[in-house]
Amino acid sequence: MDDPLKTDFRKFVYLVWKHIGLPDPTPLQYDIANFLQKGPPKICIQAFRGVGKSFITSAYALWELYKDPQKKILVVSASKNRADAFTTFTMRLIQEMPILAHLKPKEEQRNSRIEFDVGPARADQSPSVKSVGITGQITGTRADIIIADDVEVLNNAATADMRTKLVERIREFTAVLKPLEDARIIYLGTPQTEDSIYLKLPETFVTRVWPALIPNKDESDRYGDLLAPYVRSLKSPDGTTTDPQRFSDLDLTQRKAEYGRAGFALQFMLNTQLSDEDRYPLKVKDLVIMELDPEKAPLKVNWLPDYKRELRELPNLAMAGDRFYAAASVSEDFKEYTGTVMSIDPSGRGKDETGYAVVKMLNGQLFVTRAGGLPGGYDTPTLQQLAVIAKEEKVNHIVIEANFGDGMYQALFEPVLNRVHACAIEEVKHSTQKERRIIDTLEPVVSRHKLIVAKRVIEDDFRTTQSYEADNRFTKSLIYQLTRVTYDRGALTHDDRLDALAIAVGYWVENMAQDQDRGIARERAENLNKELERFMEHAIGRRPSPTKWNAIHGR
Repeated sequence: MDDPLKTDFRKFVYLVWKHIGLPDPTPLQYDIANFLQKGPPKICIQAFRGVGKSFITSAYALWELYKDPQKKILVVSASKNRADAFTTFTMRLIQEMPILAHLKPKEEQRNSRIEFDVGPARADQSPSVKSVGITGQITGTRADIIIADDVEVLNNAATADMRTKLVERIREFTAVLKPLEDARIIYLGTPQTEDSIYLKLPETFVTRVWPALIPNKDESDRYGDLLAPYVRSLKSPDGTTTDPQRFSDLDLTQRKAEYGRAGFALQFMLNTQLSDEDRYPLKVKDLVIMELDPEKAPLKVNWLPDYKRELRELPNLAMAGDRFYAAASVSEDFKEYTGTVMSIDPSGRGKDETGYAVVKMLNGQLFVTRAGGLPGGYDTPTLQQLAVIAKEEKVNHIVIEANFGDGMYQALFEPVLNRVHACAIEEVKHSTQKERRIIDTLEPVVSRHKLIVAKRVIEDDFRTTQSYEADNRFTKSLIYQLTRVTYDRGALTHDDRLDALAIAVGYWVENMAQDQDRGIARERAENLNKELERFMEHAIGRRPSPTKWNAIHGR
């Protein structure tokens, strides 16, 4: 007669829950258990905090050993302590549950909280169960099942460099996993960022998401196929609990207050978008996108994020839901720009670009007419290209980031520039953390909708990334860099284009208030003069002589 515990993992979960004194498993927990049993070989489980996904998966590891004591299981977590806790819990169940007594390690077998064998297991180089931190020694072990339990946490995934290192570590799973049809990799975790490794697993993985609240239509669309069919089938109203047996609506409301909007979105809704809203301060929706004349611009450009003004035709490498918008309106009066500055962030290493940006100023508004990156550094063709751009844009002043020697880049560039377009040039040094400097410079300008960007900048930015390798081409993009920068040191793999833009904007920032004040003062003076003219015409029956009026007021 078939053992019912071996054919249905849910029955095994029920017995484990009874043993450790928990209430009966909830329908949602049973759904996770069913996915563990019947899902494909490579899966990712994203479920809200407190649902018990680690306990369920620990029971699953035990169930696999119950069915086949020759299985080898590797448990990997962000920290060694967490991985050991998983293994310790599994060992505790073996020691305490009568139906598992035959799995107790024999005297000659390995028996520790780090690694252990089960009784019927044949002698093997690899233990039945082994725990290791993600930074520990993974290779050298062979496994039928790899359980990656929260390998990504904020401490190891806050920056692009951290995530790159993390990806390199998990690639070792392939070498550890036995080449068998029933071999499995199981990820358990909560995405920490929009660039989470869980959101970028290979297509061979199937991901399921169990949020704490029933999502509305827009939220469901955001999850897409990742949302667990069980959650999608629930008939309760949107915004109510998905697991009422464990978490009431009131309980979740209190937790939302405790965690904050972003924290709750991340930990309980498995939604990085709200969390990213707080972590990533620069949004393309705050920019104004329009065609720009190289010599003049409107005195006033108005911003309004109206869906009718969304520029859907432009390639968009920003965060999901972040969109480009055209100007709501522009003034009829056009004037020549106050000035034009070009910034250059030289490449000092082969993998980097030389970033550049051309930013013009008028009436407290900044207009980005050119921006991008060149694959070279201080070679003559690159210097020549920069000089030509300066000429085409009628640049008045060039600012160079002093990260290449001590005045060396300027010394190399100046002779080339003088032959093409002679103008003022200087190097600047920055002592503050780069990411903080970039955000603190750009955020006030962007958030007040004072940064107007030419359509060609967006188009050229996307086009010029296509020559790079597919794996990292988008990281070279200005728009990608703009919308992914955080205050974390090393937040971006590449930041050349963004840094150049920040340098150019920074040049103008100190002049913006002064320039805007002058513009307002001129406008007020003109309005006052008109009022006085009307008053004089009313008082004496005619307007004053222009010559006399101008002489009185020094005009």
